[in-house]
Amino acid sequence: QEQLVESGGGSAQAGGSLRLTCSASGRSSRSLDLGWFRQEAAGDREFVAAITWGGGSSFYADSVKGRFTVSRESANNTVYLQMSNLKPEDTAVYYCAADRRSGSSYRAPASYEIWGKGIKVNVSS
Repeated sequence: QEQLVESGGGSAQAGGSLRLTCSASGRSSRSLDLGWFRQEAAGDREFVAAITWGGGSSFYADSVKGRFTVSRESANNTVYLQMSNLKPEDTAVYYCAADRRSGSSYRAPASYEIWGKGIKVNVSS
């Protein structure tokens, strides 16, 4: 069974940066597409970014394009989300997700089978 653990969250000022890490463990974690999602207290879980298992393609929500970068180190089963020029509206719990069902959308939470427990990011103005 695959497991995902997020780290690197915390607080930042608007305009600042944080880097989230998703550490994956399990038998086939190296072959999994990975996505990042976020959820505000009273909102739905929304897509942030995704990266294919080989790292050759990445996808971003319009709200974070140009500010966030997703990358992975397959050798150590780690995916990063570098967040720059943070805004207060980036405040949320961030989740990494893996094992996207073949043919399903990278952007839909329902596409992913495995989820981390989430990590809080708070951006103050």
